[in-house]
Amino acid sequence: MPSDAYSIALPQRRTTAVVFASPHSGRAYPESFLAASRLDSLAIRSSEDAFVDLLWDRAPDFGAPFLTALAPRAYVDLNRAPEELDPALIAGVRRISQNPRVSSGLGVIPRVVAGGRAIYSGRIPIEDAHDRISTYWRPYHDRLQTLLDESRRDFGMGILIDCHSMPHEALDQASQNGTRPEIVIGDRFGAAASPRIVEAVEAAFVAAGLRVARNNPFAGAYITQAYGRPSRHQHAIQVEVDRALYMDETTLTLRPDFEDFKALITGVLSRIAAIGAPQAGQLAAE
Repeated sequence: MPSDAYSIALPQRRTTAVVFASPHSGRAYPESFLAASRLDSLAIRSSEDAFVDLLWDRAPDFGAPFLTALAPRAYVDLNRAPEELDPALIAGVRRISQNPRVSSGLGVIPRVVAGGRAIYSGRIPIEDAHDRISTYWRPYHDRLQTLLDESRRDFGMGILIDCHSMPHEALDQASQNGTRPEIVIGDRFGAAASPRIVEAVEAAFVAAGLRVARNNPFAGAYITQAYGRPSRHQHAIQVEVDRALYMDETTLTLRPDFEDFKALITGVLSRIAAIGAPQAGQLAAE
């Protein structure tokens, strides 16, 4: 059934345990939200993983589903727990424990966008926050878990590739000998996925000539932590791509060579999908 929360592209036949998903590339900004924001139409998009949904949209060609959020990250952040409510933004919320993400304004209903710029002039009602969570957060996560359950049923395991993009400047701290990574793979320092699978994902990017780092500066947030259950044959890996490789971060427009870079990523995508394909002559799940 159609959903306001997500879009899903399914293959004609699922041939791999891998599920690709993009929780932060949504750009359906409600008019009421834009009217309530103190930011202009470009600044409000600065936290968005712009065009990640376009970058990975060939997933169904290789037997894998691709789930993408429709709601923008500035409106509701699907990579946060639904309990991460910010009392500085949401009226009626009590501070229960110290949470660095919430304290910095990056809870499930963000108070700021990139650069710490405030989204609102005042606070919002708690009913508004709960409505966003029930309308957008829960349907997305329900569908994501269903896709992984189907993978485990049909292939004996589920592998989530959580697709993101990162600001070019964020890679300064990850530079080694003056060389920045172009891809950062996050597996919660080994807790969210089997080392064999993580190594295979990394090898897919390296084979394409891309520089890869692990867990620095991004190790994965709520989604990787919540869905990474290797002991249950469910693995979650966050993939961050340097935005400067395919877009102009200032104007939020695609680079002229976007299709060339997309073709490169599509090659990587095909190798990652093959990681979750049944071995020849073996049943996917017994």
